[in-house]
Order: sequence, then C-alpha cells, then structure tokens
Amino acid sequence: MDVRSPAEFEYGRIPDAENIPVFSNEERAEIGTLYKQKGPETAMNRGLELVEPNLLKMAENALKSAKNGELLVHCWRGGLRSSSMAELFETAGIKTRLLRGGYKAYRQYVRESFSRKLDLKIVGGETGSGKTEIIAELKKLGEQVIDLEGLANHRGSSFGAIGMEQQPTVEQFENILFDEMQTLDLTKRIWLEDESRHIGRVFIPEGLWLQMTEAPVYRVEIPFDIRVQRLITDYASAPKELLLAATERIKKRLGGLDYKNAVEAFENGDLATATAIALRYYDKAYNWPLEQRKFANVVMCKCADGDPVANAMNILNTAK
Repeated sequence: MDVRSPAEFEYGRIPDAENIPVFSNEERAEIGTLYKQKGPETAMNRGLELVEPNLLKMAENALKSAKNGELLVHCWRGGLRSSSMAELFETAGIKTRLLRGGYKAYRQYVRESFSRKLDLKIVGGETGSGKTEIIAELKKLGEQVIDLEGLANHRGSSFGAIGMEQQPTVEQFENILFDEMQTLDLTKRIWLEDESRHIGRVFIPEGLWLQMTEAPVYRVEIPFDIRVQRLITDYASAPKELLLAATERIKKRLGGLDYKNAVEAFENGDLATATAIALRYYDKAYNWPLEQRKFANVVMCKCADGDPVANAMNILNTAK
C-alpha cells in the first residue's frame, strides 16, 4: 500500500501496489510550503487538520485491499506518512508492516539490480524482421525472454507508438522491467530483442544496456520485400495522419527528396512505396553501430522467409 500522493504514485510505483494517499497533490504541496516557510510544527498541525476527516474512509479502503488481513505500507522514505497510516491500519485490525527505507530504498535496489551479471543473448535483425515475434516463439520453446518493447509500449522507431498504449515513465519502466526479471532464473540465459538505448520515451537502464552491447547478437537476415510486407501489415490500419506525423519526425534524416516521395506515397495510399523509403533509412541506422564494431560478436542467421517459428528454431540451432 503506497500512501504517497497520487502524482508521486503515477510517476513511479512498485508494480501491483495500490494507492491510499495521505494527502492529495495540492495538500502535499501546501504542507511542503508550510514546512519550509513556517517550520515542521506548523506543517504537522496543518497535516493533521487535513487528514482527520478522511481517516475512516482510508481505513475502510485499506480493509478492502488487505489480502489475508495484511498490508505492507510505504511512503517515500518510510517516515511519518507511512508510520501514521500503519497505526491507523493496525487500529482497523490489519496486520501491517512498514517497508524499511520506503519507496526510495526500493528504487535504489531496482537501479543496482541491473548491474548484476547476466547471460544475455540478443535477437538482431533489420526493421521488419519480426524480432518481437521471434522472441515470443522462443518463449513458447521454453527459453527465458524479456520483451522490452512490450514493457515499454513502443516498437522503437518513429512509428513505434502507433497502435500502442501510453508509455510508462522512465522510472516506472525500470520498475516494470525489474519486476519482470524477478520471474526469471537469472543464472540461465535470457533473450532480448536488439534495441537502441531509448525505446520511445523510455531508456534501458545503463547496467543492463552495457551488458546488451557486449552480448552476442543472433541476427536474422530476412529479404527486403518480406520486411516491407510485414510492416504494411503492422501499420495498414493506422490513421494516415499518424503515419505522416511519424514521417515528419524523421524528415531531416530521410532527406528532402525521400521525405517528399514518402509523404506523397502515404497521401496516395501507396504504403509499399512509403514503407520501402522509410525502411532503407532504418536499415542504414540499424547497421551503423554494427559496422562500427565490424560486426564483432554478431552471428548471421540466414532466413528464407518471415516465419517466426522457423526463424526462432534457426536461432536456437545456431546458438547451441
């Protein structure tokens, strides 16, 4: 049970935590101002005045949420807000424990966890190769996987937010990723999709990212025309204005002529031409860092088509 303000909770929280805020966002701001300007006693008195009318409702909500009559309660540092709520919940008959150090301690633990040495394997391939589908098939085959794009609600490119839910904050992405990793055996190999450091508006934590850059990449090589068709399928139902906005974001990188031709193709409903133009840009962008390291630690996996089942098996046979 997270008793911080709704804004704090929305920005970042322990996955599956519930929120019974001691103060609203506005009340928290008011208390903070009083603390700075008039001291802790004045802030404390005002806080008690604000909280008192809501105590019964808070206790009722806590009783509804307590599993087996128990709660683990925390605020930011494990201080006054959580300890006062713990007393209230205990009075209501709930067995209550406090998270030592609060959410701040949890966040420190999360950040440090990403530096733990892992056995990572990377599924690589140019845009449209079906890497996400291959990751899913690897999981079906009993492999451990982390779907970074699924956790980030973004496919990684300028077009990556189309059709996806709102992205979490950077902080919450780390929390979700940490939570996902707790379901895995971290002594065994883990497959991830090849990504840039940022996935939309979130970033892969540095400790994990550095390990990804050093991990072996199993790169599927899918024919260009098959990749074009896959992307057309992925985005065929997307509103034209979203496709044009995504193209606008890479205008400088496409260059004037390619940008003009891509926009005209989208306007005319010619998704194949527009997709091919964008794909040629993304192929260059994807290959550049691999070329810089002369494709060191990159294993090429020739694939006849875009069948993710066959391509997942191809990767596994190559990795053995």
